[in-house]
Amino acid sequence: MTDLTDLTSFDVIILGAGIVGSACALECVQAGLRVAVVEPSTPGGAATAAGMGHLVVMDDSPAQLALSNFSRSLWRDLSAALPDAVEYERCGTIWVAADDEEMAEVYAKRQTYAHAGIRSEILNSFDLAQQEPNLRNGLAGGLLVPEDGVIYPPAAAGFFLTSALSQGAKLLRGKAAVALNSGSVTLEDGTALAARQIVVATGSDLRLLPSLPIQKRKGHLVITDRYPGFVRHQLVELGYLKSAHKLTSDSVAFNVQPRRTGQLLIGSSRQYGKEDSAVDSSILSQMIERAQSYMPRLADLSSLRVWTGLRAATPDKLPLIGPTSDPRIFLAVGFEGLGITNAPGAARLLTDHLLGRASEIDASPFLPSRVPTLELSHA
Repeated sequence: MTDLTDLTSFDVIILGAGIVGSACALECVQAGLRVAVVEPSTPGGAATAAGMGHLVVMDDSPAQLALSNFSRSLWRDLSAALPDAVEYERCGTIWVAADDEEMAEVYAKRQTYAHAGIRSEILNSFDLAQQEPNLRNGLAGGLLVPEDGVIYPPAAAGFFLTSALSQGAKLLRGKAAVALNSGSVTLEDGTALAARQIVVATGSDLRLLPSLPIQKRKGHLVITDRYPGFVRHQLVELGYLKSAHKLTSDSVAFNVQPRRTGQLLIGSSRQYGKEDSAVDSSILSQMIERAQSYMPRLADLSSLRVWTGLRAATPDKLPLIGPTSDPRIFLAVGFEGLGITNAPGAARLLTDHLLGRASEIDASPFLPSRVPTLELSHA
């Protein structure tokens, strides 16, 4: 347990030890900062543990394209150092086009990626069947993005946190932060912690900043028994983008991931106004039916477990990274379904802000100043 007798010994206190907070801790320590991480429960045990672990370049906006591409490159740089438990695999993504209209989107997506220097390859119907023979017949084609990958998120968060601790960071575990002030945090047992800068990286738990315009989006995942080779790439229907952009209504989309274990992760769903952890049998049935409509033989596989998680979504679908109106409070929240992909890039941008140094990509689209003035939660 960390000695709290010197409560001003930290340059930075990071609230939250999910994958984003843990990545921030490692970046900060490597930059020479004295870091404490506050985590009330299991590090990486909330949204991180519920995530699919897809490392993907998304092109829904120029800013998201820049951040996800930057982050994917950082994952690639890290790959040699990642332990086997992280299960990093550069399996690639195939965006599946069901018809000619969606093939037009494939060509547009290919052009967007090419302008950004991202490799991709157009697949016709025959090519798609060769790459993924368990997809249904008659699909129009797809776009293969070969440098996308997958990881096991809790192990990746554990790698970031363990690496940070080995380089001098301190973990304060077991007590929640219940109040946030300029330069200080109060824990539930009354302990007061002080630091020059405080980073809020608490995922969908935003009790400390109740005024943030962030909504929780519930999602379901299914994991199967082991079927090695059944799926070779991360498969996502092009309609996933439309599903992900719906801001109010429930939706499902075909999204299947191969795991190194031979298991498959089957998604995806999005629900608003559902903050409980219970499995919604109706939305789960819709999600599975959608998956089987693209890959009929999924009906023959055995599933082992179903779980849910909460994504934190901003109105403009971009995360909040950087300083608030209070110069001592910083944010790294609001990643929706891209927290796993964007963790290392967000950590780099956040640390750039803390140190006042230039960033490798334009950090301005992610600044919290684009949202209303924050109201802090006081004890």
